[in-house]
Amino acid sequence: MASTFKSLASGDVATTRTLLHESIPVTGSIVSGTYGGDGVALGSEDHIKTYSHGMFQSVYDYPYLSSSANHIFDITVGLADTSPLSGATTSQVSKKINIYNQMAQVLMGYDETGSVRLFDEDGDIIAGGTKIKECYFINFARILTKDEIKKGTFELELVTTDGFAQPADSTERIKITDFSGSDGYFVNSPAGEYGVLFATGSAGTDVTAANQYYKVGLIFYQAGVAVISGSVFSDAADGGILNNSKGTVTFSPTNADATGFDTVTGSTVDVMADNLRNRVYNLQFNNTTELNSTIYFCRANNTEFNYSANPTYLSTSAGGPSEIVVKDGTSTNDPHTYITTVGLYSADSELLAVAKLSEPIKKDPSNELTLRVRLDY
Repeated sequence: MASTFKSLASGDVATTRTLLHESIPVTGSIVSGTYGGDGVALGSEDHIKTYSHGMFQSVYDYPYLSSSANHIFDITVGLADTSPLSGATTSQVSKKINIYNQMAQVLMGYDETGSVRLFDEDGDIIAGGTKIKECYFINFARILTKDEIKKGTFELELVTTDGFAQPADSTERIKITDFSGSDGYFVNSPAGEYGVLFATGSAGTDVTAANQYYKVGLIFYQAGVAVISGSVFSDAADGGILNNSKGTVTFSPTNADATGFDTVTGSTVDVMADNLRNRVYNLQFNNTTELNSTIYFCRANNTEFNYSANPTYLSTSAGGPSEIVVKDGTSTNDPHTYITTVGLYSADSELLAVAKLSEPIKKDPSNELTLRVRLDY
């Protein structure tokens, strides 16, 4: 009887890597709290979860107490301790600084002096340049990003109309994208690869200060975190990107007396998160699932595996020849088997994996088979 086991040669094993992508659209109605119907009051949205610690706000696609709800992302706000606004902040100042430092040390790491690196506007850390010291953080859930956000697919539209109330007045918008991410990303982050976010006018006339792309943040692909500069809601005179004639955006109805990111000085993180959420017109990107496979080519030559390893395959009568039970004849008849299962064993003959064929395949001395077994992980 043929041997039960056959060793795999190095040429019988191959590895592959496949990237699967899925489009993730998040409409403004979900983010703003109007998904359940018009007229939803701020702070009472069933799918927006706030916490007693007040350090971030969670957004769900359905009421978060529902068993069918999926957590889609968190929103929070941070200030660098060197930001001019940090000294003027009267609400949760230490929390906002701690949030910035926590996100910066995870996403940007430390410099040669052991200090936390600030978020760099253009990603060129060595060259120095402008730092992002006041920003929103959008932390996407793993259920959306999977292994990473696909480079070059991130798109976020924000409404810049003054006195805005979702969803009625969205005639003036900016679009934030990572259009250069597919070939212009950076790898100098401890959290993996990241790209620069650029903003330009999306709807309306002369929304931005000039007809150009502005660097307004960073997108960390593997970490699934978008860092949005507070400059997206300020005019050029105040260091922002909006046209001076439009003025710095008034955050209404959440805080009608404060404008732009300056609301961070007297507003809680929850209020700031409301400010951003109610200006999200559209958010979309493609995620990436990395599928690694090892392929085993299990070869059965013409003289191999023609007999079953089951001892009942042959029967022996007293004084007579052995008979192949399935053939109901003598051992001189051509043997054959039907292959239904392939087992992968360790070097010490421990069964590690089993592959089932869709249908039995006949094996006899007149043919040879190569069974392709793929192990995905």
